[in-house]
Amino acid sequence: MAKKVLFINQEISPYVPESEMSIMGRDLPQKMQEVGFEIRTFMPKWGNINERRGQLHEVIRLSGMNLIIDETDHPLIIKVASIPTTRIQVYFIDNDDYFMKRQMTVDEAGEEYPDNGERAIFFARGVLETVKKLRWVPDIIQCQGWMSAVIPLYVKTAYHEEPSFANTKVVTSLFQNQLKNDLGENFKRCVEFREARAELLSKYNEKFDFMELGKLAIDYSDGIVEAGKDVNADLLKYAKDSGRPVLGYPGEDFAYAYKSFYDQICPDTGK
Repeated sequence: MAKKVLFINQEISPYVPESEMSIMGRDLPQKMQEVGFEIRTFMPKWGNINERRGQLHEVIRLSGMNLIIDETDHPLIIKVASIPTTRIQVYFIDNDDYFMKRQMTVDEAGEEYPDNGERAIFFARGVLETVKKLRWVPDIIQCQGWMSAVIPLYVKTAYHEEPSFANTKVVTSLFQNQLKNDLGENFKRCVEFREARAELLSKYNEKFDFMELGKLAIDYSDGIVEAGKDVNADLLKYAKDSGRPVLGYPGEDFAYAYKSFYDQICPDTGK
């Protein structure tokens, strides 16, 4: 039976401008599907995505849930589209406040949004709740980008008893630095959900920045990938020192390297 891989991407081309991460967000799921994996793909519905051009439409049966973050209700909207020329379907996590009227990491003036931490938390919980609704059980979750950095923590704590994720392995991809600022003083409080308690974050700096997010993702992952050419050297060293399996930068022809790494992390289907 084919292994199931859930790709949680910060960026996917052609919905956002091409970058090292957005190209990998498009190509990796496609190549893994071609070598025999069953895949699902998620990304944020950034405000700069042209819904008409991308042919996005809302999935009513998956939308409508409210996620409480920092004691405030935030409605979850799910949209879907298919990447042209591929058979890859993409699910988009949307919300009026966090995504619809916003750009990506930075606003029109180039300033990072002060609630980027909350946006990442909403995105993470939105993905996991939607996967539960799909009744789809991933063997592996591949996280790409700082927006997915709290996924490993949630899978291993808040969602560890959920049938959808009880046996799931988590792999985190490391890219170059993507945040200039920290995520503010309320990030640890906002992360709290079920067993994902704030005290689990006591080992990290009070203010979460790109480095602390990376450490958090590594600490709760089963494997790490050096996905980019200019990965933060300190973060890569942290990953190697953690004792977890690390896939070194596989270059342009990466399909076999990822397939072998997934087979190493998850040697059977977990069924």
